[in-house]
Amino acid sequence: MSEHFDAVVIGTGQGGTPLAAALAKSGKRTAVIERHLFGGTCVNVGCTPTKTYVASARAAHVARRAGEFGVLVDGEVRVDMARVKARKDEVVRGSRTGVEKYLRSLPGLTVFTGHGRLSGPHSIGVASNDGQQIEIEADAIFLNTGTRATVPQIEGIETVAYHTNSTILDLSDLPSHLVIVGGSYIALEFAQIFRRFGSQVTVLVRGKRILAREDADFCEAIQQILTREGIEFRFETEASKLEPLTAGVRITLKDGDRIDTSHLLFATGRVPNTDDLGLELAGIVPDKRGLIEVDGRLRTGVPGIWALGDINGRGAFTHTSYNDYEVIESNVIYQEPRSVDARIMCYAVFVDPPFARVGMSEADVRKDGHPALIATMPMSRVGRARERSETEGFMKVLVDASTRKILGAAMLGIEADEAIHTFIDIMSADAPYTMLQRAVHIHPTVSELIPTLLGMLKPLKA
Repeated sequence: MSEHFDAVVIGTGQGGTPLAAALAKSGKRTAVIERHLFGGTCVNVGCTPTKTYVASARAAHVARRAGEFGVLVDGEVRVDMARVKARKDEVVRGSRTGVEKYLRSLPGLTVFTGHGRLSGPHSIGVASNDGQQIEIEADAIFLNTGTRATVPQIEGIETVAYHTNSTILDLSDLPSHLVIVGGSYIALEFAQIFRRFGSQVTVLVRGKRILAREDADFCEAIQQILTREGIEFRFETEASKLEPLTAGVRITLKDGDRIDTSHLLFATGRVPNTDDLGLELAGIVPDKRGLIEVDGRLRTGVPGIWALGDINGRGAFTHTSYNDYEVIESNVIYQEPRSVDARIMCYAVFVDPPFARVGMSEADVRKDGHPALIATMPMSRVGRARERSETEGFMKVLVDASTRKILGAAMLGIEADEAIHTFIDIMSADAPYTMLQRAVHIHPTVSELIPTLLGMLKPLKA
């Protein structure tokens, strides 16, 4: 006999956890199903562990530069990888156990640990981790199953040891040479992390530049920063064959060149965890990438089933997943209409200095044909950047020439990941750029130069 619930959430990621809690607190008899690790990608193999590593890498980087600030550090700066990992593990463990304890403490919420799979539009089979098979019925089902790393099919891949963004976090010893396949966010963050830890790092990029979706000027600037730190980039190339070595991997490139490396990391994208979710039994047909199509309220084509987080194609970030929860909560619990269609896309790449963007890029604006205004400013104009001897990068903003609304902005530089929120907030308020330009900002900060930047706007030339 199956057990009936008002609502069931599959997955405890950044959208699923608060949604399950909100549904239970609203009085609905709710169940949440977690197959593996509570907290999802962000807590376990994404934001939390990687940004913990970013912090350790920055500490090493600052220590090596201490003499520039009149601070004397005797001897060579070395990184103890085992201690770095132990610190990361402690942070992750605290977050993961916190999520599980919180969910298990909520009245009206039942927690199942196991693989939840749809068996119909209102039914779920759970293969529990203790070997039981549990049948559940629900009036409302919310899918939050996340994504996993993809690995390309390369000759010999089954014969070698390699890493994804998840498994490389298990290393207790520092790679002598790390080769990274990929040229986007994950690849660049790990490249800088391990270079600052002390590894030799080579990045293989299939295309002509890194971060292919971004404006070329930012890509070039980021590449220059990372190159100066000793990271090697090889463009328009890819691995065609892999062979095991006594202590590592031999990579044959498509041009016939070979690289021998101690460690190999694939940072080549992610695939939705929807292939073993029983979607077809519920009447849901994913697209060719495995994503589930939803409307602005995150409803699938099957009444009573919603999809949130990385699997719905509406954003693949922790902050968009959490916002998915907020949108569903407003519509389902409070009956207050709200849609992700109004969401302004924003994100950051956590290299150091960070790169952050909101809205349209310059390339987007040119392609769209907006009569626009543009302004750029080097970070060397920013007092805080000079005071901290971190003047690399620049900021850029684009404005609609007729409405005076900000179309998009991007920043590469010290604290760009925080300062970008100045643009995010004014764009979310749908206010003209002049409101931000006339605001009084605190000195000395990065954000205080944004009104100055807006005062430099000029027509975007064709």
